[in-house]
Formats: sequence, C-alpha cells, structure tokens
Amino acid sequence: MQLIMKKLMIIIVVMLGFTTYTTACTNFIVGKKASADGSVMCTYSADSYGMFLNLTHFPAAKHPKGTMRKIVDRDTNKYWGDIPEAEETYSVIGNINEYQLTIGETTFGGREEMIDTTGMLDYTSLMDLGLQRAKNAREAIAVLTNLAETYGYNSSGESFSICAPNEAWIMEMMGCGPGSKQVVWVAVRIPDEAISAHANQSRITTFNQKDKDNVICSKNIVKYARKMGWYNGKDADFNFRDTYAAPDFGGRRYCDARVWTFFNMFADGMDKYIPYVEGKVKDAESMPLWVIPNNPISLHDLQMAMRDHYEGTPFALDNDMGGGIWEMPYRPTPLSYKVDGKSYFNERPVSTQQSAFVWVSQMRSWLPRQIGGVLWFANDDANMVPFTPVYCCNTVQPKPYNTPGADDLTFSMDNAFWVCNWVSNMVYPRYNVMFPSLEIVRDSLERSYKGAQLPLEQQAMVYYKKYGEKKVIEFLNEYSCRKADEMLARWKQLATYLIVKYNDMAVKPEKDGKFLKTEYGYGATVKRPGFPEKYARKIVNETGNKFAVPE
Repeated sequence: MQLIMKKLMIIIVVMLGFTTYTTACTNFIVGKKASADGSVMCTYSADSYGMFLNLTHFPAAKHPKGTMRKIVDRDTNKYWGDIPEAEETYSVIGNINEYQLTIGETTFGGREEMIDTTGMLDYTSLMDLGLQRAKNAREAIAVLTNLAETYGYNSSGESFSICAPNEAWIMEMMGCGPGSKQVVWVAVRIPDEAISAHANQSRITTFNQKDKDNVICSKNIVKYARKMGWYNGKDADFNFRDTYAAPDFGGRRYCDARVWTFFNMFADGMDKYIPYVEGKVKDAESMPLWVIPNNPISLHDLQMAMRDHYEGTPFALDNDMGGGIWEMPYRPTPLSYKVDGKSYFNERPVSTQQSAFVWVSQMRSWLPRQIGGVLWFANDDANMVPFTPVYCCNTVQPKPYNTPGADDLTFSMDNAFWVCNWVSNMVYPRYNVMFPSLEIVRDSLERSYKGAQLPLEQQAMVYYKKYGEKKVIEFLNEYSCRKADEMLARWKQLATYLIVKYNDMAVKPEKDGKFLKTEYGYGATVKRPGFPEKYARKIVNETGNKFAVPE
C-alpha cells in the first residue's frame, strides 16, 4: 500500500477494485524531567478505518550468516522483497523492545513526487526493524536511516517518535522520488524537561545542523531541495516542514490542532497559536516543536490526554448538532462534506472511533530493563477502553490482543478489539447517557492496575535478584496476560449490563449495584430521559410551532 496522504483528509479511496485506507495517528512525547516519576513516555494511536492489528511479537534470535528477512507491510500484508537479516535481533512486543526502546509514527504525506515507489521498505517495516536491531534511540535512528538509504523507502512522509529510558527524539523522513533509493531525513532530540507531539503534519522546521548532540540529519537534506528548485536560501535557514510538507488548512486544523490541545493541557500561553491551528490566517505564528509543561506529567495525565476531544477549547465538539441528541464528541466521516456545493468540515480530535489500538509507553532508566518498560495497551479508542500493562520483556502475546481466528472481518468474543468495539459502538450514539457507566468501569480497572504496579514490580525485583532474568520474564508474562484476560471478561460483563440498563432508549433504575424491582418481582419503572434541553430548543427553533401542543 502506498500511503499517499495530503494533510490527512480521512477518506476511503477505491481504485481498481481495491480499497486503500489512509492512516491518521497521534503521538505525544514526555521527557524524563517533564514526567512525574522520571520516566520517558510516549504515546501512539493507530487510527485507520478498516484497520485490525494484533499486538505483534518478534522473539529475540541469533541468525546464521546469509539468512534473509522478508519485508511485509503490516498495513496491507503486501510483500516487498527480502533483505539480509541482522546477526542478532532483540525481542519486541508491540512497539517496545526488551531494552525499553519505543518507536511510534504519524504519516504527514508531503510532496507526492518525493515518494519512491521502487523502494523496498515501508514505514511499518522500518519500525519493526529498528526495534529488532537497536538498543537505544540513537542506534534506532542509525538503523532506520541506513536501511532506508540502502534499500529505498516507499511510504510517504513520516514522523517517528524514537524514545528510550534516557532520551526522546522526533525524526522525519521522506523519499527522493521514484527510482532514487534515497531519502531526506532529520532527527531532533526533545529536551528532557519538555513535551512534544506530532499528528500527521510535519513538525520540524529550522534546526541547528552544527548541534551534533541534539540534531542528526542526512547529508542531502538541503542539497536535494536546492536540486529540485524548492529552496535557494542559506543552509542555516532551511525549514524542513515548509520545504517538503508545507501545512495547508487540513495540516493545521485536522493535524496540528491535536498537537495544540496537548500543549494547551499542560502549558500556558497556547492561546496565541489558536489563529494558526484554526487554519484560516495564512501567516499566523506556528507552534514550536516542544514546550515546557507547568507541572510534571503523570502516566494518568498522558492516558487522559489520549482521550481528548478538545473539551474546554474553541474546538470542542459539544456545542453543535453534529453530536446528535446525546451529544457524542465524535463525528461521522469523511472529515469534509458538502452542502449546496459548499465544503464544510468536522473537527478531528485526538480520541477517535477509528482507532485500532492505542498505547502509552513508560520507560524507566532506574529499573532493570525487563521491569522498567511498560506498554500500556488499549485495543480500541482510548476513551472507550482501559489501558492494560504489557511489559517490554513479554515473550507471550496476551490472547485478547492476538486471538486465533479473529480478523477485520471475523468477530470473536475472545478478542479485545471486537468486544471493546461492541461496547463502544453501543455507547457512541447515546453518549452522554451511557458513557458514565463505561467510564466508571474503565477508571476502576485502570486504578487497580496502577495501584498494583509498585508491589508487583517490587516482587519482580525480588525475583530478579534471587533467580535472574528468566524468572522475571515468566512472572511479568503471566501478569500481563492475566490483566488482559481480566479486562476482557469485565468488558463482556459491561456489554451485557449496558444492554439491560439502557434498553429501548430508557434507563433501568438501580441501587447499590442492583437493578430495582417492584414488590411483585418485575423490574422497576424505567426512566425516560427524553431530549436534553439544549437539543429540544434546537428542534423548536428549527420547526417553530409544528410540534407545539395546543393550549
């Protein structure tokens, strides 16, 4: 699949009888001095309609000389060819490896003519190879760029979050046109005390090419732009984003607005960037690559940030009819639509119904690597499901996240994606009535996981010191799998509860966790919530006296 994207209009394109899905993801990054516990953290929301992905696992291995590696695009299952395998590869679970290295991405597209259709490596393959072949962020940057420069890169413009226990980087990469087998790229280190983000729009503008400690880039990064006639200024003034992927309205409003809302949650002074993310003021001041938060950011803070719908901002989704009677903070797609020939759009928040999975990675330098790395994983829209802990040393995929027989066209009650989507799709249309019930269960589960984390890891440390690595891996494997199983079981209970409680647009009363009954044993009289007052007024304003009861 060629992910050719122009500012992330979320559309389904049908060509030659095949369906191609565009991706639209979100990454947040927190430096170790910006976090509450000293961990580096980053997030990833894999957003694409029709996407169904298991939690992947690549076991650690030693490979004989001459072993070849098949390159298969995880988005499409397309086989691109073979490359030589590394002598040694590391264990990977999801997007984190056994050394706590984490890699996420968002696609920004950029100039379409830069896509190298002859390249062998897509962005998903690059991430997998980087995680399997690198122990830290700088090694990962070298692995990804060397592979792309050797075998060619066939995806469109990509931003990568490359994070490890001691540092976090953003790297942006693009091809150099069909047949080139070349790339342009730049990687910038995020300061330890800062937070950063990218969301389907290139974010790296100017950068100090002489700062070798914090900036790494391809030798051709400016030369290629000059060759193509896209830049004629000084090397020091070169702007990667504006040259290769200049933001249009969609790049600002659909994409950078998600970066803005993250910054706005934790830092002052973000109002001055509203004209930019609104996308209507051509020369408005754009946002910096990172900001310094007012206060340290916790794991819980970051998980909640992935659930954002612009609440409390000018872009909030709770103030128009688009949310329906029960004011859901989600909108139908595609993002744009026409009325009487004029184009309109929907907001694109961080939390979206199109998420295949979401995770928050926690990387801690002061713990043994097997214990320090946790991928907090959610197999659906982050707002609608709890994050369960999957440790970086896991060699077993929890069955709910890797279910035999389940796929994008096959429902399974043993699969978290499908059970979680079953629940969320019941809740979406009646959001403000039903979501509080989901939220109670979601938050209760997450509190239990976080409350158990310290004693669990203390026990893991005992095993580590007494028995060594193997015992720790077995212990954390069992725990991660058990928590996923427990979450799935609880979510099935939630599903049946929601059906009973909210059947037929009514609400069954309950007390102390039990549905109320009449003295004769039947269910108590249901409550009928009717229209919210705000929506009722909109109906009256639209229809006048059509539905007025005669006095």
